[in-house]
Formats: sequence, C-alpha cells, structure tokens
Amino acid sequence: MRVQCVRLAGGGYLHRVNLPAAVDVLSEETLRTAVGVLVRLVEAAGAIVIVLGAAVAFWRFFRALPQRDPQAFVPVRLSLGRFLALGLEFQLASDVLRTAVAPTFEELGKLAAVAAIRTGLNFFLAREINEEREIVEKRRATEAQARAAEPRPGTAPGT
Repeated sequence: MRVQCVRLAGGGYLHRVNLPAAVDVLSEETLRTAVGVLVRLVEAAGAIVIVLGAAVAFWRFFRALPQRDPQAFVPVRLSLGRFLALGLEFQLASDVLRTAVAPTFEELGKLAAVAAIRTGLNFFLAREINEEREIVEKRRATEAQARAAEPRPGTAPGT
C-alpha cells in the first residue's frame, strides 16, 4: 500500500491511497467458484424444503385418510403449498445467484424465463393457499356458531 500526498492549487492536500485492485484480491474465477458453491447450497436448501414439505403432507394425508372427509385434506394442501412456495423461492434465489458473476445475455434470458415461470407458479400457489385458508376459516366460524347454538346438557332449551 502506498500513500501519496498531492498539494492542491487552493492550498489543501489530496491524499491518495493506492490499494491492490479488487481483481487482484479476488479473481473472477475465485468469485465464480464461491458463487457456484453458494448456488448449490441454496438449491439444496430449496430441495430439502420441498422434500420435507412433501413428507409432512404425506404424513398428514395418511392421518386424514380414515376420516373420508374432503375437508380434512384442505389443511394438508395448505401445508404442502406453503412448503412448495418456500422451496420455489429458494430455487429462484439460486437462479439469481447463478447469474451474479459476469452473466451473458443468454444466461440473463434464461434467468428471465425461469424467473417468470417460477414467479407465476408462486403467484397462483399463493392465491390458492389464501382461498383455501379463507374456506377453512369460514368453515370453522360456521362450526363454532353451530356449537354455540346447541343446547348444553343440563339446561332447558330456550332458557
């Protein structure tokens, strides 16, 4: 490291510090390698989230199966949908990371296409999750009202 002092015309001084260029400290190849490792880690995290979500959903489905009530499967779908949405976010993040170091126009085009598809999937998945959640909340409210309207044991009807 070298420090230079330059006297300015107005009487002040300008101090310049010459540091090694960032390229010398961290080469593009080193950066590509590091980003490649991060991409694989983020992709793995997304895959793990999706696999865990599928396992949880399968377990909940297996437990709801004997009930034979279609409404018992709604929470299963909601849970799986949340895991899928989170997994898709991780996958999208890995795609963005992949193009972080000197992307080509071809890579950017692929990223745009993949991002559009995954964002669309996420949008419709989130919308369906919200619709299902509203249905579950309405059903619970209706059931709570029905329970509140039932006469309690030991009380006379209408009192």
